[in-house]
Amino acid sequence: MKLAIQLYSIREEMEKDFFGTLKKVKEMGYDGCEFAGLYGNDPQKIKEECEKLNLIPISAHVAYQDIIPDIEKAVNTYKTIGCKYMVIPYSPEDLRYGKEKYPQIVADMKVIGQVCKENGITLLYHNHDFEFEKTENNEYVLDALYNEIPADILQTELDTCWVNVGGENPSEYVRKYTGRAPVVHLKDFFGNKNENMYELIGIESEKKEVKSTFEYRPLGYGKQNIQSIVDAAKDAGTDWVVAEMDSPSMGLTSMECMKKSIEYMKTINY
Repeated sequence: MKLAIQLYSIREEMEKDFFGTLKKVKEMGYDGCEFAGLYGNDPQKIKEECEKLNLIPISAHVAYQDIIPDIEKAVNTYKTIGCKYMVIPYSPEDLRYGKEKYPQIVADMKVIGQVCKENGITLLYHNHDFEFEKTENNEYVLDALYNEIPADILQTELDTCWVNVGGENPSEYVRKYTGRAPVVHLKDFFGNKNENMYELIGIESEKKEVKSTFEYRPLGYGKQNIQSIVDAAKDAGTDWVVAEMDSPSMGLTSMECMKKSIEYMKTINY
């Protein structure tokens, strides 16, 4: 497998110096990158710069609400860059399972996935922990989504941190989606689930706790068994594992955290 970086992890650096940061990512040793915003840069130029760096633009997180106004335009943007995958990274609360608008997002994903397929791109969905609530049929919401949408239209990008937080064993869950898990997110953490977790990814919580015990960590410095997850990804036929850290910790900068992550990855077999 190859190792990519989710560029959301270093979003402040990307916003300040998009191409210079891509160069630093390659110098760290990452094989590829996953975009989370283009910051106004031209897709063709991004493609050319990635080619110069020999940095593979594997995929991009693109918000559902940003795709829907013009699906063809969104898909063509990332097709131009050379992305093999496009990822819906998050379900807004009013579109989640059990809400009135849920059937709409499912129908839209089918359309988006079909347009992606016609353009040589595969649509993925990136989970959090809320998809591990149970439906009335006693199955996870995430499983219900993948049961409803065919695999040739929608595949998985399992975020193994959120799988763990959701109550499942990440390695076992990755194996569950063998053949449908081309990209797997590696994310380490420390602490326990609490109401303030989502504030670490920029989503405010109405509930305030005195002290949050949850924080993201560089790979190898938290609770996750990264080698076990990597082994499961191999078994599942995964092509890419992606290092992600939504916010820095341990007194390090975002770039320092991602450097620690790849240094750790070089010590294990992936």
